[in-house]
Amino acid sequence: MKKTLLAQSIAIACLTLAAGGAQAVSFTQNDVTVDINGTINGFYVNRESKTSVNGVETTKTQNSALSNGLLPGWINFVVTTKQADQDIKAHFSFAPGINDSSTVVGLPSNPGSGATGGASSPYSQIDVRNVYFQFGNNDWGTLKFGRDIGLFGQNIILSDMTLLGVGGTSNASIPFNTTFGMIGHGYMYTGFQAQITYTTPTVNGLSASGGIFQPSSFAGSQTKTPGFQAKVDYDWKGAVPGKLWGGMVTQSTSCSKGSTCDGVGTNPDKSFTATGYEAGVKAGANGFEGVLYAFSGKGLGLSTVGAQFFGGSDGSGNKTDSTGYFLQGTYQHNKTKFGINFGQNKDKDGAVGLGEERKNKSYTLGVYHSLNKFVTLVGELNQEKITETASNSETKNRTLSAGAILFF
Repeated sequence: MKKTLLAQSIAIACLTLAAGGAQAVSFTQNDVTVDINGTINGFYVNRESKTSVNGVETTKTQNSALSNGLLPGWINFVVTTKQADQDIKAHFSFAPGINDSSTVVGLPSNPGSGATGGASSPYSQIDVRNVYFQFGNNDWGTLKFGRDIGLFGQNIILSDMTLLGVGGTSNASIPFNTTFGMIGHGYMYTGFQAQITYTTPTVNGLSASGGIFQPSSFAGSQTKTPGFQAKVDYDWKGAVPGKLWGGMVTQSTSCSKGSTCDGVGTNPDKSFTATGYEAGVKAGANGFEGVLYAFSGKGLGLSTVGAQFFGGSDGSGNKTDSTGYFLQGTYQHNKTKFGINFGQNKDKDGAVGLGEERKNKSYTLGVYHSLNKFVTLVGELNQEKITETASNSETKNRTLSAGAILFF
């Protein structure tokens, strides 16, 4: 059976983007193969932030950090076998960070908070990102059960060059052990989600995936039906190889009034449906590669934060309208990749207020040098501008980062 490592996971996507040639530890007993692979990174980050209201500067801060980048650390255990013409895979992963929030070395900032203390916890966060199994073959496709990367927004984050680095830091505390790269500045975060999904066989470069997902009670406590996500991919080869894709996400709840979803009274609660659509393309030749992407969402959440189903409504059923686009160009010269990307997300109405608007713009300049087949050195400059009409404010953030990432 042909061995694959982490199809449709960020870890392997990064491995592909990195130096290339780094191999997982692999061993086979009888008809079962176990692969172990992972990544570790660390960056020095210097950030300057300036905020002005009505054109007058009100705050200016500058700080440094030693931090993970967009990726945490990651260790993966993948078990594969073939039984009765079915390719079977099971995947467990653990993603620890290098950060803590204690201001006194050796002493917790919030004693007793433990691993659930969030940003006040002194302990490095461990995120169990992948826990799933799948089975199938090239004749009828593959079924997956468990927790893995989502479908909506998957391809664009795997195409973002800052996946190997830091990108921006505005929402770095959510979660506190990673930065956000260009999430919230051109696209929304796909996330790792409980799901049951089906993927078709690939025919002449065309494939599709669709599935049901754990619903989020983002607009009330009643979610009678699961969420649904789907995407279609078309890959081509030749002189200018590339990929074209489209995707969607939707979820409904039984009401649109936050915690008051009781189904009684003279003013019955109305149902609420969130939707999102995306399209993207990337292609390259002779060391150059370009990426173009756009999405739109209604009730999907605050795209300027980047998390799906967070702030999709004002609590009274009025949906947040979101749009965004992302552009990227890279050039690979020998062992060094140079890149620039730009993205913008815009939210209006809903959670930002009727007639109000919030906009995030950001660009990143990056250099990624493969020191060897395991280690990539990374340097980035990120410039971000956040504008809000409700407060007539503007925030400009500059982030400089340098560090390294290892894949094995």
